[in-house]
Amino acid sequence: MSADRVTGADPADLYAVLKGFEGRPAAVAGVGKDPVNEPMIRHWCEAMGDTGAAYRGPGAIAPPTMLQAWTMGGLSGHTGRSQAYDELLALLDGAGYTSVVATDCEQEYERDLRPGDRITFDAVIESVSARKTTTLGTGYFVTTRTDVRAQGEPAGTHRFRILKYAPAARRGGDDRAKRPRPVVNRDNAGFWDGVAEHKLLIQRCAGCGTLRFPWLPGCGRCGAQEWDPVEVSGAGTVFSYVVMHRPVFPAFDPPYAVALIELAEGVRMVGNVVGVPYGEVRIGMPVRAEFVRVDGEWELPVFRPADGGRGGRG
Repeated sequence: MSADRVTGADPADLYAVLKGFEGRPAAVAGVGKDPVNEPMIRHWCEAMGDTGAAYRGPGAIAPPTMLQAWTMGGLSGHTGRSQAYDELLALLDGAGYTSVVATDCEQEYERDLRPGDRITFDAVIESVSARKTTTLGTGYFVTTRTDVRAQGEPAGTHRFRILKYAPAARRGGDDRAKRPRPVVNRDNAGFWDGVAEHKLLIQRCAGCGTLRFPWLPGCGRCGAQEWDPVEVSGAGTVFSYVVMHRPVFPAFDPPYAVALIELAEGVRMVGNVVGVPYGEVRIGMPVRAEFVRVDGEWELPVFRPADGGRGGRG
């Protein structure tokens, strides 16, 4: 079934065609554009605020969660990429599922990656879900699995899942689509419990005292699994930011600023900057956390300029 024949197709017929893509390659004999290298490891650790000793100095390894980074093709893509994945997305576009959002990923690790390792990989379209209705709209979850090798040895597996969907239509009046809800699990439930009480909570390792965010089950510095919640002041500065224009989600009014905030306690947190035009957000701008009620149901932390929008650098 070609893309020009799927518009208005019966969902069962479309799903049967989509299922036919399962098991087809998305990339064959892909080659990482750069070997594992210290500058990229350093940039990653700085961006993530990860000060783990294992990622510095002689004998350093790459953070395991960088697994996908070494396979990225950049704007020019990879020569090993197959046509199957593009054909699958084109079919969904033709059926009206024109928007896409990354939803989650899963990784498994088999060996440490060290500077100098050459990365090769193969990717396969692992699964296409039945049609699902979500807050964003109705569509299909598509999962690809990438098997990564270092120096020819198995290094890990990366599963990446997207939702290809038709955006939910806005209804009339002031009744807007609801914001997507955060994923709350056993590792981060304490953070959201604190937000509900207008408290900004991070974790403090009971082993070495390191403060950390986001919430994790173990310490990245010493490996200890015991920790205490710590309420922070909410004061911080804009470490970096982006202005979102696309894609347009029904519950959002672009353009708007999303920032990486460096809190006074040293950890970093992502959040919207409110109370100032998006074009006036600046790196170094002092901000302070506050809490807003979303959809009349749940609380969300945001950041407002602490000095009325002055300060920072362009």
